[in-house]
Formats: sequence, structure tokens, C-alpha cells
Amino acid sequence: MKREDTGILISGGGIAGLTAAAAFGAAGFEVICVDPAPPAPDEATTGADLRTTAFLQPSLAMLEEAGLWDRLAPHAAALQIMRIVDAGGPEPQARLIKDFDAAEISGQPFGWNLPNWLLRREIAARLAELPNVSFRPGLATTRLLTREGEALVTLSDGSTVAARLLIAADGRDSPMREALGIPVKHFRYGQKAVVFSVTHPLPHNNVSTEIHRSGGPFTLVPLPDRDGRPSSSVVWMERGPEAARLAALPEAEFTEAMNARSCGILGPLTLATRRGVWPIVSRMAARMAGERTALMAEAAHVVPPIGAQGLNMSLTDLRVLLDLAKGTGGDPGSPAVLDAYHRARHPDILARVTGIDLLNRASMAGAQGLRDLRAGALDLLYGLAPVRRGLMRAGLGLK
Repeated sequence: MKREDTGILISGGGIAGLTAAAAFGAAGFEVICVDPAPPAPDEATTGADLRTTAFLQPSLAMLEEAGLWDRLAPHAAALQIMRIVDAGGPEPQARLIKDFDAAEISGQPFGWNLPNWLLRREIAARLAELPNVSFRPGLATTRLLTREGEALVTLSDGSTVAARLLIAADGRDSPMREALGIPVKHFRYGQKAVVFSVTHPLPHNNVSTEIHRSGGPFTLVPLPDRDGRPSSSVVWMERGPEAARLAALPEAEFTEAMNARSCGILGPLTLATRRGVWPIVSRMAARMAGERTALMAEAAHVVPPIGAQGLNMSLTDLRVLLDLAKGTGGDPGSPAVLDAYHRARHPDILARVTGIDLLNRASMAGAQGLRDLRAGALDLLYGLAPVRRGLMRAGLGLK
């Protein structure tokens, strides 16, 4: 059986795994990254991920270090304002609008939004420029054996890779986490998200809008113009049966439903892509690491798509792990590194998973009294300037 040695093996070539490969490669480590699915060349490709990802402000330094930002910036839409709209009154219309403006706390936008399929394509192109990084789409990790000095990983072609550090970025059902026997805590909501992109006559003006009524938020996130028209991605969260019903509607009926749910904030919306459906859950691994292995991204934590927290928690994982690995003098998977990584990340992840869980449950409120209470809380918190600025800073992960 063929055996290959490397410094870092990354299981998972989603956005987090590919970014980790670019960051560790740019830092001089020998890296192999594997994933069963190759990146899609365009959004029309079968299996292309039509969701979008917002990189929040603190992630910019990591993207620049990895040599990624120059590639990504031309495709990004800035997120200057986070607008919360309460439409929880007896009629489905906006009754309370609050704008959280990044200018209150920073000279930069909150973040920048890009399509997921494009991110994978562009990051993979960057990896091809790094001679010490090998990205191998079409391969999966199938078995794991760890010992004191290395992680031995069997790939789906039967070959074996011995790595000083295995990074498990292989998703919420991570085979590598399962192989280590690390338990996971689950939070279930009975919710799904319908995901798609739209065009609209009114410009978004770099405002990301969350509209709350019941079932979960309807979120419009800015994208660059599409065929000369303003465009946004949409994440429409609803209870599972309702999300399935919406996703199956004929296009004309779906268009009518989404325009009613959007409260006309950006004028009449026109569907621009196919619709995808994603389950909404929260998960959190009991530990961030095992022998010779670090968990990151959805292998370690999953949260609902509220406040652009998911991938940015993953990039904080990467920031901490990379800094620790660079300080080891050659052994990025040592027990000291992995113990420090767990201690640095686990408390913050626990706080964010718990906080987002509470926000999501509040957004699902159906009873009129609970919706009124939610609106009152938003109005109160927004009106206290120090609290408002503190919430914005906390959302970015700033102290």
C-alpha cells in the first residue's frame, strides 16, 4: 500500500478546509488537502453550493496572509449596515426597522459577501500556485489511526498519508471526528432554510436585511449586480414542513410568497437561481482536538445562519491553530499545541453556539405576544448606544 508523508493533512475541501490549506501553505507547511467533490466552475453546475458566505472584518487579515483576498475582492459585496426588520405584527408588514451601521465602531464594513461555489473555485486556484500544497478533489478520508508521532489516514483510493497534524474540516458528520470518538451535543429546531438568489429594482446599498416574523428570519444579503440589476442572496428559514412546501412551489407561486415575506423592502424580487434546501441545526463537539488531530469548522461546531457567525468562527479556529503551529519549531500536531487550541477555542464556541441558539429560538416565535416581546427587546437594546455598539463588536468577535 502506498504511503506518503506530509506535515499537514486536511480532510475536507469546503471553504474552511481550502482556506486552511492556503493559510498553512503560505506559512511554509507541506499540506495535502482532500475532498470527495471538486469545486464547481459556475453556479449552473449540478451540485454547486448556491449559498453565500460573509467574511467578517477580522477575517480579512487571514485572507490577505493566505494570498486570497486579491482573488476574492472583485467578486465581493460589502456589508456596511445590518438591518433588522420586525414584521411580527398582525399583518405581514414592517413595523420596526433598526440599522446597525459599521461606521459606529470601525472605518471598514462589517464584512464582504461572496457565493460559496465561487469561493471554492477561487481558493482552489490559489492552492495551485503554492508548490508545497497539494489539493486532491475526488478523494475522501476513510480510516484513521493515530499514535504519538503521527496520524495515519487511509484515503478512498487505498493509499495512506502520514501527517504530523490532521485537520478535520470534513463537515458536520465528520468521519475523522467519529473515528476519534469525540461526542457531539445537538440542538434541534425542526427548521430548514430555502436558499436562492434574486434580483430587485431597488439598490441594496450594501445593507444586509433580516426580516423577522415567525419560523425564522428571511435574510437578504448583498451580492454584486447580476446582468446590470441589483442582486442579493436569500436565506429563508422556516419550520421544516413549510420550507419543503415553499421549495416545491411552482416558480410563479414561490415568487408571490417570497415577495409577501420580504415586505417589499427592495421592491419586487425576481428569482435568479434554483432553490436549495438546507437543514438548520446547532452542534458542538465536546473537544476541539484528539491525538494528532484538530477539529475545525463544522466538524467542531454548527450554528444557524444568523449574524454570519458560522464560517467566521471557523476562521477564528484557523487563526488560533495556525499561530500555535507556527510557534512549535516543527511539530504542529504536538499535544501542547492541541491542548492549547482546545483551551483557546472551546469557551468562545460554547458562548456563541448558546447565544445563536437563543436568537434563533426567538426568531421562530409564532404567538403574537412573543413576537411583540421580541420587537420590544430589539427596540430597547438598539436605543442604548453603548449596548448597540457592544453587540456589534461582539458579533465581529472584537473586544
